[in-house]
Amino acid sequence: MTAATGLELADALTHTAKRIRRAALHRLAPLGLTPAQGRALHVIAASDGTLRPGGLADRLHIAPRSATSVVDALESRGLVTRSPAPDDRRATVLHITAAGTAMLTASREAREAVATDYFTALTDTDRATLLALLAKAEAAHAPDSEFTRKRGDHPHDHKHGHGHHH
Repeated sequence: MTAATGLELADALTHTAKRIRRAALHRLAPLGLTPAQGRALHVIAASDGTLRPGGLADRLHIAPRSATSVVDALESRGLVTRSPAPDDRRATVLHITAAGTAMLTASREAREAVATDYFTALTDTDRATLLALLAKAEAAHAPDSEFTRKRGDHPHDHKHGHGHHH
């Protein structure tokens, strides 16, 4: 087995990501949620009612005007509400509704089904190894990225050779 080049790895990851994204979009279509709305709903849910629209724009790396459009769409469907900020009545904070939480759950289940289907050929050890390797590569470029923070650990911190099962 010859070593893969960086370009081969990048091409394989790009192809994989596109296939998973297409399948996820197909599964999410019946929910009527755009990817931007899904990401916004996730961020709003995680904020516990403390997030302002400007903070949402920052977290999603989009223009404030775009964040307002996304929130308007979510609010019109009853998935989020706006209310005055407790510390500044002129400011607005965003809250997820029960319907928004249900939509987030349905979205997560659809994405999970796609991922489970895609990675079904891999063993548990294969999946753990792949995730650890991707986290290691990401940590080398962005040690504090959302991906490496979500993992809760840094692969280069492991001292007992995890992932080397024979």
